[in-house]
Amino acid sequence: MIQQQGNRFFFNVDWITVLIYIALCVIGFTNIYASVPHNDANAAFDFSSNYGKQLIYVISGLILGLSLLLFDGRLFNVFAPFIYGGTLVLLVVVLFIGRNVGGNQAWIPIGSFRLQPSEFAKFGTALLLARYVSTFNPKFRDFKSIFIAGIIVAAPLLLIMLQPDTGSALVFLAFMFPLYREGLSGYFLLIFLGMIVLFVADFLVPTAALIIILIAIGGLFIYANRRKQKLIITTVFVTLIAIAYLFLIKIAYEKVLAPHQRSRIELMLGLKTDNKGAGYNVIQSQIAIGSGQLTGRGYLQGTQTKYGYVPEKTTDFIFSVIGEEWGFLGCSVVIALYIFLLLRLVNLAERQRSTFSRVYGYSVACILFFHIFINIGMTIGIIPVIGIPLPLISYGGSSLWSFTILIFIFLKLDSNRMGFI
Repeated sequence: MIQQQGNRFFFNVDWITVLIYIALCVIGFTNIYASVPHNDANAAFDFSSNYGKQLIYVISGLILGLSLLLFDGRLFNVFAPFIYGGTLVLLVVVLFIGRNVGGNQAWIPIGSFRLQPSEFAKFGTALLLARYVSTFNPKFRDFKSIFIAGIIVAAPLLLIMLQPDTGSALVFLAFMFPLYREGLSGYFLLIFLGMIVLFVADFLVPTAALIIILIAIGGLFIYANRRKQKLIITTVFVTLIAIAYLFLIKIAYEKVLAPHQRSRIELMLGLKTDNKGAGYNVIQSQIAIGSGQLTGRGYLQGTQTKYGYVPEKTTDFIFSVIGEEWGFLGCSVVIALYIFLLLRLVNLAERQRSTFSRVYGYSVACILFFHIFINIGMTIGIIPVIGIPLPLISYGGSSLWSFTILIFIFLKLDSNRMGFI
């Protein structure tokens, strides 16, 4: 039963989260503005520039977010399949009419604006996954429920891989954690961790040696449980899957990943050095962040980022601008805001009375976490450069609007939490 509630604008909205959202948007605009030289005091209102466009995106994004608070929260549940289907259609359309930028055919040109469907697919997937879990109440202990949830996530992921945009596709792995919260076995998280370990090991250790190690470990486990037939069968199956995965890594590495993506992985693992090629971006980003030291060079005083030494300084490497101009303290403030936002979202998700709202809230938090961790990680050189934006700070209308929709839909659901049973 759903109790009728007034759709008042200020009813129960978590304005603390809204203030954090606004603070991050302001930080984004001011640092995009600071990333280029300025001679005119009125340059901020040059709407042909990236920072001018970002100002439009920020203002329109805030209007969009506040407008979502006026909707009836139940509509997001009802229309979840249509929103999800619409984003899938856009992901198919972009493969045929999309504009290729940096080797990825991921943008649909609309006049001077470029729409990136992969960004909007995230909240579409989050809505449908929340609807599936809330409607059918699966326990994720049987193959059918896991398979259906997997298809919901895999459909947009595979379409994004066809662009190919590996970075955006990897973000969809974040949906594993909301499912874990709803009953998915912890073994799947261990398998996910094992896949990462095998992926790295396959570059550092000969494949034949890894196969021998896997067979030896499997053999020892079988011997220790030789009287337990089910465990023996499971061990044999897992060992064969792991061996097949090793060969799949090689195939995917050579056939799926672009040359620049392969170079970035090799650089991160220390398999090669390339200070003028694929490793240039990261080295310049590290120099910029390091030059900021404790308090930074000062606002509008950066040189590494302002004069073009750091490529993609307004999008993938916007954190290097923050590091150079605001230093360690500025970086700490930004990271603290993100941590506060994530903790706030998790707290809001836990207090939901509706399964739909809870699953959606955890999805939002996990998507944001993946973006934050990967983006900051790649700017300081601990993660390969895979090209995903820093939420609400990186330049881009699609990115800013999609994160706005993600967050404000959840704020609306949270404001109506007492009416969902």
